[in-house]
Amino acid sequence: MPNIVRTKDYRTVLNELKERIERARLNVARSVNKDLIALYIDIGKRILEKQQALGWGRGVIETLSQDLLAAYPGAQGFSPQNLWLMRQFVMEYTDLPKLQQLVGELPWGHNVLIMQKVKQPEARAFYLRASAHAGWSRNILLNQIKARAYQRSLKDGKSSNFNRSLPKQLAQQAEAMLKSSYDLGFIGLSRAHNERVLEDKLIEQVQRFILELGYGFCFVGRQHRLTLGRKEYFIDLLFYHRFLHALVAVELKVGAFEPEHAGKMDFYLNLLNDKERAPTDNPSIGIILCAERDGLEVEYSLRSKSNPIGVAGYSFTRKLPKELAGKLPTAKQLEAALRMDQPTRSKRKRP
Repeated sequence: MPNIVRTKDYRTVLNELKERIERARLNVARSVNKDLIALYIDIGKRILEKQQALGWGRGVIETLSQDLLAAYPGAQGFSPQNLWLMRQFVMEYTDLPKLQQLVGELPWGHNVLIMQKVKQPEARAFYLRASAHAGWSRNILLNQIKARAYQRSLKDGKSSNFNRSLPKQLAQQAEAMLKSSYDLGFIGLSRAHNERVLEDKLIEQVQRFILELGYGFCFVGRQHRLTLGRKEYFIDLLFYHRFLHALVAVELKVGAFEPEHAGKMDFYLNLLNDKERAPTDNPSIGIILCAERDGLEVEYSLRSKSNPIGVAGYSFTRKLPKELAGKLPTAKQLEAALRMDQPTRSKRKRP
């Protein structure tokens, strides 16, 4: 028996069974959650209907809460505050039938947070989908709302070939993972001097960087070494995504996106898939963070790439003091200065 346990076939079977069990447990939890959300919606509808039809006042909520808690001792969902939230949920989500499946995918606390913090219907749908696909915790969801993730997605759009290079469901999850732009103001730089300085600063603040990336990212390492024959290559930052079950390579560029960046990332992903991807993992994903990008150039650069690659921008600050407005160089002027000052970058070699 000990010899069997050490074999690759046994470990593969064990991992497959674990994944099957986790999927089953997750499906049970989702089913229970959908039933609970449906119950809360039904309660909210009944309260609202009776108040409108019979003229019940605010006091009925208190009485109803007391009677339900007496009938179901220990139940936490029938407090006066929660009953009011159920009623408000039905009132505010006039397009509830359209969003019924989405709200059922998320815990009640997530739904309440989106209802209270986000008022635009399109934005609500965005956060509902993103939370469900990316598995955001409530704190991560709150951070995304505060960071105006929806507005940023509209402003810049997203650039990736996920729909062509990944199965439909995985492509949707990867698309939800990828932001259109990332706020790197927390690293304390007013501009990026070169990729290594940017990388050093991000590693110093790796926890906050992972929060900015989104929920589910696990840090593997920096300057991750890959070999092919006698040559060595180094990926700037490597992560593993718990929900996508995939390695995620991140390359940092202080300048504008160039077509060769996509080719290099495609090469790295081929190496990752062949040398480090586990049998149960999904295809590795690449993210190129660059200061500027042209959507059309990115689209043509990714068209021939078989590996899933996303291209996103980043910024060091979103707010400029009023007294400095018009007194600082534009993004294009800064980019030109960076190009002049930046030394030619060669791939790092280890002795």
